Amino acid sequence: MSLNAPTEYLQGLLDSGPLFWRAMASMKTDDDHHDQNATHVEPAPPGIRLAPTALLDAVSSYWPRMTSVWTRSLASTLGAQTEPVIAPKRSDRRFLAEDWRNNAWYSLLKQTYLLNAGLLEEVVDAAVLSEKDKQKLVFFSRQLIDSLSPANFVATNPEALKLAFESNGDSLRHGFTKLLDDMQRGNISITDETAYEVGHNVAVSQGAVVFENDLFQLIQYAPLTDRVAKRPVVIVPPCINKYYILDLQPENSFVRFACEQGMTVFMVSWRNPDATMAQTTWDDYVELGALTAIDVARTINRADQVNAVGWCVGGTILSSAAAISRARGEDKLASITLLTTMLDFEEPGELGVFIDEAGVTQRESAIGRGGIYSGKELGFTFQTLRANDLIWPYVIDNYLKGKSPMAFDLLYWNADSTNLPGPMYTWYLRNMYLENNLCKPGRLTVCGTPVDLGHIDAPTYVLATEEDHIVPWRSAYRSTRLVGGPTQFVLGASGHIAGVVNPASKNKRSFKAGGDSSGDSQAWLTSAETQPGSWWTHWIEWLKPHAGESVKARTKPGSALHKPLEAAPGRYAKVRTA
Repeated sequence: MSLNAPTEYLQGLLDSGPLFWRAMASMKTDDDHHDQNATHVEPAPPGIRLAPTALLDAVSSYWPRMTSVWTRSLASTLGAQTEPVIAPKRSDRRFLAEDWRNNAWYSLLKQTYLLNAGLLEEVVDAAVLSEKDKQKLVFFSRQLIDSLSPANFVATNPEALKLAFESNGDSLRHGFTKLLDDMQRGNISITDETAYEVGHNVAVSQGAVVFENDLFQLIQYAPLTDRVAKRPVVIVPPCINKYYILDLQPENSFVRFACEQGMTVFMVSWRNPDATMAQTTWDDYVELGALTAIDVARTINRADQVNAVGWCVGGTILSSAAAISRARGEDKLASITLLTTMLDFEEPGELGVFIDEAGVTQRESAIGRGGIYSGKELGFTFQTLRANDLIWPYVIDNYLKGKSPMAFDLLYWNADSTNLPGPMYTWYLRNMYLENNLCKPGRLTVCGTPVDLGHIDAPTYVLATEEDHIVPWRSAYRSTRLVGGPTQFVLGASGHIAGVVNPASKNKRSFKAGGDSSGDSQAWLTSAETQPGSWWTHWIEWLKPHAGESVKARTKPGSALHKPLEAAPGRYAKVRTA
């Protein structure tokens, strides 16, 4: 299966089904096992093995607890005060309404669901499969379990039912209208998209586009200090979604923070691909993208080197560019910062369940020689990774309750998806996720140059986040073993987005730093120290020694060779996926 299509997601559920139901079918009772009352696990059907002790424990604890749920529920209907047998996790927001606790029927429904979900998870955990099949089974079983929550259906959601009665059915009518609208749009509405406008109330840092080609625009931001560092910061964001996640609003803008610290910041704003980019390759993103942006920024600032920052796939592109530049004998990078970036894809996390040889081959056949991969399909898969945060709450509020989603800048950015060129996308799937070639010296040739990440000798700052479901932090840690220069590894709190966009001014969350990086990730974690607040302040102190001398800030963007073309954020950032 390849990455990110809703149809393939549904196919994944079907593919995993036989494994799941074969595991379930293996659970039987036999009075001859050990003693007259013990639960016995029969041999599994052909093709699947089970851990019998784990299954025995799961079934043995399930039935007494389920019996207790029913007896306590019956007692509560007769006026007795009872404690629930099982409660949702503190992070589970599906059952916050009082009726889930105080109404005997809804409490029974909730506890039965939670117990059944737990049993299914334990059955899946007991299945002895290859690592790939087990990961797939766990992922799609969780999707199935999440989808069957009683909160997801009108008839078993107390809030939706109450609202339907109070509104004489208007809430359901509004919900059905919203469902039809979203079906026409091709995605679930997760925020009020009319509340924001790129360049008006998001992506508002002052600056100008000082260069453009068919692949990207380069934005130079206005200085916010009288003096600035000679060497500029060049940011290569992901080509999935838009760059302005790093410049949402003044209070949470990484761009503004860097400018306030006396840095001249350049930002790559990738073009949202259309049919004219159907032949664009990974080599183009490296040569015409990252390497060109570095050269233009150096020229404008008259600097010997730049400090480059890459996020997620932008960091993978940047690292490829850095290795190539060094192999060519160039020395253009004073430092590199990699934000939640994978260079070693051996353990790609849950995205790996969507990748296999058959799926990648099918994608290569369809769009590998030319075509566009839809950003909406791309976004859907990322939503499935956190379905209880990014799918089901909006199904409930939008369709069951007829409500409109609230305005939220981060979710507006999340919904502003971008397409990908087919050749670039399929090359990335095969060589990173499927074959893990980038981390193997000389295995790949990009822009005519063999790629060896060990050639990167610039100091490298590697940020990972603890709850990242896209780039597992231990995978990100492996980057420190691949690059040739000195490294600083930092582990931020939260996830892939919130862990990066953690404004220093709000002093929230924490990060770990200072661990022993001579060993594996666990050794680093054991020796690292937790520090309160944002990693931004730690990063800027690390960066300053590489920033060069202090010079007077120039008030006019660009140069004689690279004159300003238009005001930031530029027209590339405003093109939305149809």
